[in-house]
Amino acid sequence: MTFAAHFSSDLPATQDPMRPVRLWLFAVAGLVFLMVIVGGATRLTESGLSITEWKVVTGVIPPLTDAQWLVEFDKYKAIPQYAQLFPNMDLGQFKIIFYWEWGHRMLGRVIGLAFALPLAFFWITGRLQGALRWKCLGLLALGGLQGAVGWWMVKSGLTGRVEVAQERLAVHLLLASLTFTFLLWLAVSLKPKAAEVLGAATSRLRSTSMALVVLTLVQIGLGALVAGLRAGYTYNTWPLMDGRFIPPFENLSRISPLWANLLDNVTTVQFNHRMTAYALFVLALFHAIDLMRNAAGTSAAKRGRAIAGLVIAQATIGIVTLLTVVQLHVALLHQAFAMVVLAMCVVHARRVSEA
Repeated sequence: MTFAAHFSSDLPATQDPMRPVRLWLFAVAGLVFLMVIVGGATRLTESGLSITEWKVVTGVIPPLTDAQWLVEFDKYKAIPQYAQLFPNMDLGQFKIIFYWEWGHRMLGRVIGLAFALPLAFFWITGRLQGALRWKCLGLLALGGLQGAVGWWMVKSGLTGRVEVAQERLAVHLLLASLTFTFLLWLAVSLKPKAAEVLGAATSRLRSTSMALVVLTLVQIGLGALVAGLRAGYTYNTWPLMDGRFIPPFENLSRISPLWANLLDNVTTVQFNHRMTAYALFVLALFHAIDLMRNAAGTSAAKRGRAIAGLVIAQATIGIVTLLTVVQLHVALLHQAFAMVVLAMCVVHARRVSEA
């Protein structure tokens, strides 16, 4: 008898053998959620460029002496952000932004260990079988890629500009969001439930539930572009932008080539973020009404109403973020709530896919 078989044979017949794996995946998803919030705070406090090197092992230990702190501060002084934005920063202020970025990187390492070590244990003890093994390995690879993309993002702000490139920030946040999505999808799939009867509209409901996930991810990516360009500090009115619901075409297309406006034009980036929010609201409302008409009384209908409510709440927080000119606590709430909406959409789509 193998070690894995011996381990499995000790489990009571009534016990759910995948429960530990499921809880592990949910726990890691929770850490990724926290990582997104810490990352948002790091960006909003202008801390992301305070550590100018990527030291996977030795970077675990922050400066411990005054001499070490001065060395790190001198490295920061050598990049454009210090000279152009914070020339009067003192060592005490530098330590604050340094610890934000150090904490962000340390949390990334914690997530890596929190995934890799249980993965090895569950693999050895036979909890992971077949395709589940490869899905978990794919998640591990995605986490490693996220670390590399994080450094790729930071490098873009060390020379020639005073912040990271907004398109790299968007890739970084989208990868985190995709990791969060896959973790939740896999965790939910490990606890099969009785299929919900959704009637003749099942195919459409499956499609629109997945569309909610995809559109939420698109909106998160657009939000990252807004953050990277600091577009939230302009057009701080709602529902109009500079007195118009739709800005003049010449303002939306002022950059050549035309496609570059999608990434580099503050007006276009904020306008796209607004319009996608409206589209997400309409889709969530349509999906909720569709469920109430075709699957009234089911858990799916309840989740549909919850998603519509969360989308309305998130849109409201986004408007407040804009009107308050991106106050730190409001902006962080906006980012956190985006992940809450994504989580609900993912869980819902996975359950509807079983119908």
